[in-house]
Amino acid sequence: MRYLLLFAGDQEAFNAMTPEDAEAMYGQIGAWWTTHSTSGTLVGGEQLLPPNTATTVRHAGADRYVIDGPFIEAKEHIGGFAIVNVATLDEAVELAKTWPAGGSVEIRQAVER
Repeated sequence: MRYLLLFAGDQEAFNAMTPEDAEAMYGQIGAWWTTHSTSGTLVGGEQLLPPNTATTVRHAGADRYVIDGPFIEAKEHIGGFAIVNVATLDEAVELAKTWPAGGSVEIRQAVER
């Protein structure tokens, strides 16, 4: 089964990191990505630009509104995502527990078609 892992973190905390801490964190993320790509578990994903670069299209009945910025005001933001192929939700949870960057990881199963 395929699952989407959404990596959420605190942008202010990230901005407050020293360059050395940020480099160490990205090194750990790179190692995590390599390990799970090589094993075949990780089948796709990307890092995302910060939330201030977002554009949202809001639906209100027949009307559509284009809004600069993220769809909600929040301390946490989605910084990236991974698509993984594992047999069960439990395996996806165990994989999410190994995410080295802290924050939170939301797990959503993809609809199989």
